[in-house]
Amino acid sequence: MKAQSIIERLAAGQVHVYPRSRHESEGTRVQMIKAEGRKYLVAEGSGKLYDELRGEEADGVKLCELSHENRLVLNRHFPFTVPQAFGKQSATIGLGDRLGIAGPGHVQTVRGRAIHPILAQQSIRELALTGRDYKQVIDAAAYAVFQEGYTEGYGADGDHLKKEEDIRMALDLGFTMLTLDCSEQIDNEAAQAGESEVKRKYEELPESVRSHYEAKYLDKTFQVGPHAIHFDAATLMRDVLVYREAIQFMIYIYEKYIQTAGRAVDFEISIDETLTPTAPGSHFLVASELIGKNVDIFSMAPRFIGEFQKGIDYIGDIAQFERELAVHAAIADRFGYKLSIHSGSDKFSVFALVGRYTNGRFHVKTAGTNWLEAVRIVAKTNPGLYRRMHQYALEHFEEATAYYHVTTNLNNIRPLADVSDEELPSYMNENDARQLLHITYGLLLQAKKDDGSSLFRDEFFRTLSEREEDYEAALRSHIGKHLDLLGVK
Repeated sequence: MKAQSIIERLAAGQVHVYPRSRHESEGTRVQMIKAEGRKYLVAEGSGKLYDELRGEEADGVKLCELSHENRLVLNRHFPFTVPQAFGKQSATIGLGDRLGIAGPGHVQTVRGRAIHPILAQQSIRELALTGRDYKQVIDAAAYAVFQEGYTEGYGADGDHLKKEEDIRMALDLGFTMLTLDCSEQIDNEAAQAGESEVKRKYEELPESVRSHYEAKYLDKTFQVGPHAIHFDAATLMRDVLVYREAIQFMIYIYEKYIQTAGRAVDFEISIDETLTPTAPGSHFLVASELIGKNVDIFSMAPRFIGEFQKGIDYIGDIAQFERELAVHAAIADRFGYKLSIHSGSDKFSVFALVGRYTNGRFHVKTAGTNWLEAVRIVAKTNPGLYRRMHQYALEHFEEATAYYHVTTNLNNIRPLADVSDEELPSYMNENDARQLLHITYGLLLQAKKDDGSSLFRDEFFRTLSEREEDYEAALRSHIGKHLDLLGVK
């Protein structure tokens, strides 16, 4: 019997025990172990918790899978395993875990720092590419905090949600943060149209709409800290055309879902998925309209000047970025929410500026960089697997560009044949190679052999399980660098 065998090995000290995972509730002691490459809960004692956990019993001990049902049991008995909202006054970092195994390393990284982690952070796009669902996302985060004995709280973000059914699903499952992606309501054509076309389209709007915006903004200057924001006719007309429908959508979602949730939900507005940068004046207008409708914003993500591409440092004029960041941060301060930095992974050259101008009150999102650190571990410890993954990514790169915007030049990537096994991890230090592996994660994880079995996934996870401590150390170092540069003590 498997349970009997594992429990006997546990008693003999032949099974790995996670020391921080020992918890007790009303006479039941629970801890997490790892045996035969898999993690389990081991419960002993008596009481409600013991009875509720599902598992195999042997010698008065119950061996339990890390299932969704058992996670819900832990939630009822250990409140620290339930995600929570954090509000607007502290720094937060989104730590998107596409693999479901990065949580322990993330917890180790933030422990003792003045920042709250959003451990469960996934978009619908990421779920489709990885073959996961939102239950599994929260399950992984909850088991991570249980394993690490982390009782300071974590959040769960339904990231870049656009559709009402996805919003409803995320909230029903207990997500405590909602990032509303308004890209489909933002009029990119108006953003790039000529002045005569903008004027024509604006004059076609209902008179009530025009009079509302003109009374509030036309030819007016607003002082935001040391910065002045002015709306002349041309600026106002364009902003109204670009953002009016998005503003209506934000208000609608807030009133229908956030206000009626019956619990605290951190509501983030994403206007960063656009073709053109968000001018500070546009940011001001959107925020002013929302606050005027009593929409309680947790954070807002504008599209900053320059390029915030996946997995690499900021591309652009840092001096110009700093000038605009100062205004964006002042707008967020004026209206009382946090500035949010999307695609925040690896933007080392601007992190100090973000920390300074937000006075340490920000939200930064990371995701793909955690996957890349896993790939780096594979490159170090299983070079054969890495080479096969790298070659497959090259052959399928164009497919992945349908999901992500990058400026990767495959010609800049050194041919695999010219790179020794010892040099393979250095691919993760090169922008083009990083982005190659970054955006093909879904294709790699879901690739199949002719017989339907996994081409890479099983060996990939097995390698990381065997090198669990190495992966945790890599995350502590890499994400820790993010936090250090952001000024998080």
